[in-house]
Amino acid sequence: MENLLVSAESRRIRRIALGDVLYRTAAKFGARLAIVDGDRRLSYRELDDLSSQFANYLLEAHPRRVQVATLCANSADMLAAIHGIHKAGHIWVPVNIQLDPVQIRYILRHAEVSCIVADEAFCLQPQMAALLDDLGLPVVMASVGGGSASGATLESVTRGRPTALPEVDIDSQQPALIMYTSGTTGNPKGAVHSHASVYCAMLANLSTFAFTEKDVVSGILPLFHCGQHVVAATAFSAGSCLVVARGFSAPAVIAAIAREKISVLVGLPMMYGAMLADPQAPMADFSSLRLCIYAMAPMPRPLVNKIAETMSSNIMLVTGQTEIYPVTMNFRPVEHPQRDANYWGVSTAACETAIMDDDGKLLAPGEVGEIVHRGPNVMLGYFRDPAATQAVQKYGWHHTGDLGLVDDGGQLLFLDRKKDMIKTGGENVASIKVESTILGHPAVAGVAVVGLAHPHWSEAICAFVVLKADATCTERELIDHCRANLGKFEVPKAVKFIDSLPLTATGKIQKHVLRKQHEDCFAAQTL
Repeated sequence: MENLLVSAESRRIRRIALGDVLYRTAAKFGARLAIVDGDRRLSYRELDDLSSQFANYLLEAHPRRVQVATLCANSADMLAAIHGIHKAGHIWVPVNIQLDPVQIRYILRHAEVSCIVADEAFCLQPQMAALLDDLGLPVVMASVGGGSASGATLESVTRGRPTALPEVDIDSQQPALIMYTSGTTGNPKGAVHSHASVYCAMLANLSTFAFTEKDVVSGILPLFHCGQHVVAATAFSAGSCLVVARGFSAPAVIAAIAREKISVLVGLPMMYGAMLADPQAPMADFSSLRLCIYAMAPMPRPLVNKIAETMSSNIMLVTGQTEIYPVTMNFRPVEHPQRDANYWGVSTAACETAIMDDDGKLLAPGEVGEIVHRGPNVMLGYFRDPAATQAVQKYGWHHTGDLGLVDDGGQLLFLDRKKDMIKTGGENVASIKVESTILGHPAVAGVAVVGLAHPHWSEAICAFVVLKADATCTERELIDHCRANLGKFEVPKAVKFIDSLPLTATGKIQKHVLRKQHEDCFAAQTL
């Protein structure tokens, strides 16, 4: 064995490289439709050619490996750019375009970006134009409208370039992307993933979702987020068609399902609720759907039942984190009618899951602790932050910061974020349990439950509630509803009605904003 030499040629034979995925799919299904982007449609051969042309441009402009950022909404151009970056062996830095310019500047500088691919409309925004000018980085404009753009565009830099897959030496464990976390309580951290970590997640997802070349998959969620990106990557590995949208509109998605014969729908629970509440829903054609995937939030049982009756009975919750590429776990609520909405189910083939105490001891079923994972889909680490990397990978496991337990049936129950567990009167209360109960009230559209400082109880439970349109409800009604369904110590001490919940750009509720805004809520109380 010691005589075996690891040459560039031998690495090429067995390598795992994300750019190879599209290349191989195009070799099998070249004429098959890969992307539907409004009126624009690209076959696998066309997408593969365009991404290789962009890779060849990048290698000419940046022969050595660099970080290349995208500032794009979902589009065929964005997908071509992503695959071109991977084919060139460069490192993709997806940037959330819904962030404010200060945060975008931080990410671009922290990630040491050398080149940017940005939508023309984004470049023309005054604040972003000033930011890009100040950074002085080369920008390639994508999604150009009307051919009026000046400077480099994706069309101009790829025109006439070779369509062959570039010959680049790519190691499976080298960085493929740096994806930044939501940064809800401070500056975001850059999770560095290798080609292998994303690829292993894709292989596990192929088994979990059972994607084939016959599937048509939705692309509603933003591709700069790990969830939608890995769904798209998994679809392309199977030869499926991806129908992208630049944002969510219930009528538009309903129409797209019927028009494009979408078979796999991926969205948030609120998106499913909006679609089924739309006036067109009773007449809609959902017959093509075979799988409805949801993430980011628990789904109330009434909504699960309505989806099963109207859209598809094959419903799946999926979980994951930026740091451990999705999917980590999946749960099928229709198959487990007695388990509540906070179950995460079982791990995928790429992921091992356990429950751990604060001292690194793995706990038995039924015991509460932190949910930890390990597997090939875990990140290499945080970019330029070894201390944070060491902390999150303590005891040889990836620490999620979530609390849960495994029940006697082997299904994982999520209890709460460690930081969101409320300690009131000596009792621990899972905020998500109270939220699920309140969401069960027919008048409630959204809710966030937090613990606020209280002079007697240490913390008191406060619920922030968004009502459905035209619905009415009082604080007393919701408290009585909670008393009928929760333990006495779990009932909120206050309910506050608000117009909307503060969210990150990826849809996560910013509970720290609510805590700060209402920190004196119980200051005058003693009981």
